Amino acid sequence: MELQQPFLKLPWRFDAEQLAREVESLPAAYWLDHPSGLAGNTAVPLVSVDGAMNHAFDGAMKPTEALLSSAYLHQVIASFGEVVARSRLMRLAPGAKVAEHVDFNYHWVSRVRIHVPIITNPAVMFYCGDESVHMAEGESWLFDSWRRHRVLNESTQARTHLVIDLAGSSRFWRTVREAESCELIKVLPDASARPEVKTEQFPVAPVMAPGEMLAIIEQLLEDCEANPENDPTIMLRYRHLLLDLVHDWREVWSLYGFNDEAFDHYRSVLERTASQLLPQPRILVTASNSVGINPIINQRILAAALRPRRVAEFSPGRSSEV
Repeated sequence: MELQQPFLKLPWRFDAEQLAREVESLPAAYWLDHPSGLAGNTAVPLVSVDGAMNHAFDGAMKPTEALLSSAYLHQVIASFGEVVARSRLMRLAPGAKVAEHVDFNYHWVSRVRIHVPIITNPAVMFYCGDESVHMAEGESWLFDSWRRHRVLNESTQARTHLVIDLAGSSRFWRTVREAESCELIKVLPDASARPEVKTEQFPVAPVMAPGEMLAIIEQLLEDCEANPENDPTIMLRYRHLLLDLVHDWREVWSLYGFNDEAFDHYRSVLERTASQLLPQPRILVTASNSVGINPIINQRILAAALRPRRVAEFSPGRSSEV
């Protein structure tokens, strides 16, 4: 999700020392390698698909054993009062980095990531767009994951952050709007507290709604059309291709909805669109963050628009084997 600024410090404050004690008590086996194999990047899933030790996005989210055994981490995540998606402890080894990138898969269309630094020092810097910050222990931060961003740990100490993904209710976004002027929200450890952590149960629909698809496509086209270096002829070709996708998708939706016979028709529409993408990933490039249009189409639309195995969740009694 795009924000109005690269970084925003939120008003929540936490006891980093107590968080660090819980982190350090976790079994070494809980730390998983980065899903892309990034050196020096490891994570402990706290909220994950089915509460298992995985990095997946696509499924009902539940607390993991690591979270259930960590009272203050549980309290911290619950303190935001929001429905949370995938959430993890993320550790960056001494001298390691998170290379510059943009988060553009479907998960990020409607979600942001809160960072709560637990173990860090001033030699750890987060870069986003044209700005950089050191996020201090016990603070809470948002950043704009649509901008190009990276992290450097130039210290001799591993850095550990709690990261919480969420879409946010109106309450949350009011707090974000007022973050620079509202009072601090201090969440101290309370051994007797066991607040509920609300987790996403329906992160994706079996079929992307035509209106959502159109909104994603219009935003992408607008971003690419704002780049004067893009070829206008190719730009027009992609505009027609993507709007044709929406029109045909809506036709199938209107006829079949989530019915079993719909899925072959939806697949045909997606396959036809994919076959007409030009082979160069960066044939068109966004103005906002210099990402090629094809990877965005693939991640935000083609790979996300059809999830037949979610049918049973949305229509109890229906089979997910479509």
